[in-house]
Amino acid sequence: MTKISLILSLVLSFNPGLVNSQTFDIVIKDGHVIDPKNNIDEIMDVAISNGKIARVAKSIDSANAGLVIHARDMYITPGLIDIHSHNFYGNHPDQSVMDGMEAVVPDGFTFRSGVTTVVDAGSSGWRSFFLFKERIIDRSQTRVLAFLNIVGAGMRGDPYEQNVNDMDPKLSALTAKAYKNIIVGFKVAHYQGHEWLPVDRAVEAGTMAGSIPVMVDFGVSIPPLSLEELLMKHLRPGDILTHCFAQFASRESIVDLKTNKLKNFIADAAKKGIVFDVGHGASSFMFSQANPAIKNGFYPNTISTDLHTGSMNSAMKDMLTTMSKFVAMGMDLKSVIAASTWNPAKVIRHEELGTLSIGSDADVAVLNIRKGKFGLFDYTGVKIVATKKIECEMTIRGGKIVYDLNGMAYPEASRKGK
Repeated sequence: MTKISLILSLVLSFNPGLVNSQTFDIVIKDGHVIDPKNNIDEIMDVAISNGKIARVAKSIDSANAGLVIHARDMYITPGLIDIHSHNFYGNHPDQSVMDGMEAVVPDGFTFRSGVTTVVDAGSSGWRSFFLFKERIIDRSQTRVLAFLNIVGAGMRGDPYEQNVNDMDPKLSALTAKAYKNIIVGFKVAHYQGHEWLPVDRAVEAGTMAGSIPVMVDFGVSIPPLSLEELLMKHLRPGDILTHCFAQFASRESIVDLKTNKLKNFIADAAKKGIVFDVGHGASSFMFSQANPAIKNGFYPNTISTDLHTGSMNSAMKDMLTTMSKFVAMGMDLKSVIAASTWNPAKVIRHEELGTLSIGSDADVAVLNIRKGKFGLFDYTGVKIVATKKIECEMTIRGGKIVYDLNGMAYPEASRKGK
């Protein structure tokens, strides 16, 4: 329990009349609240005032509420955090996701999936971050944070991403320190060489910027570099292996395909504090890796999309489809929610997010689990048939309803004739 929660509880215990007289902007009633930070997993009400979470309790009096949302048979969670997304949209078709047309403007694709915070995964570097901030970050309702690419130009495609002379730890760290409320770490991606220079320079930048994490999109080299060496010798505790369930000829995988078991060093890396992130993407998630890992009790620390036009129109679709895959593979719902809210908040060191703690920003997702028959597939064409799929009914960002699938916030129109 936070200090604010404790103080409020004590005040209310000595002044029970305050509960009934208190007014709220929104009260969400009778939903199943899952708030991993506060270990809540039961039917409760959530009250919002002035853009903040005001109360989480059973049977909150909503008589004076400005709006009451009835969420029976639904789940109320913190707003989802997509820790791997690409949002630096621009009109340059030859620039990949750096001011390019493969990136997506966040607001059109976040709220409908219950996502209130995205972390752009290295689309910009120190040279291009300022344009990204001005064009996208400052103009989005979605909270947009960023991993800064160790390549100064950002994720512009080749040959730019192979330019080791543009991998400047000092200038990258200075940019991160200047925008420490937005830049949460550094990103390494797509390097085709066989040396560790990009990783080592990103780690150097992370250390210089205050020991912030490095996210690594590992492996486009043939023959592949050693994954064990990456995790155990080059990365620090808190650094992130994204695309952790990928399987390519150009990168070593975490599951041994001959035994269907996790390789021994993966447990050592997890114990060390390496973060394993899904980063589904267009071609970076395979059931041949994820399914045996889940069956062996290995859950990803964070679930994310690698959202861009290629992934959202292929197997990935969106955050909730990605989460539904893990439910279908046997990961319990509470763990899936934790990997999509509180866990990423801790990884990026923004622990004010991913929670319904009293006093926190009122970022809330109201989710429904639809029952039926659903085909969930990976890029290789392997499909599993699921009986449940997570859908978003409503998203609240900073206390304001920004998505309402079925008009839960509106009264039903009268069907009577005049």
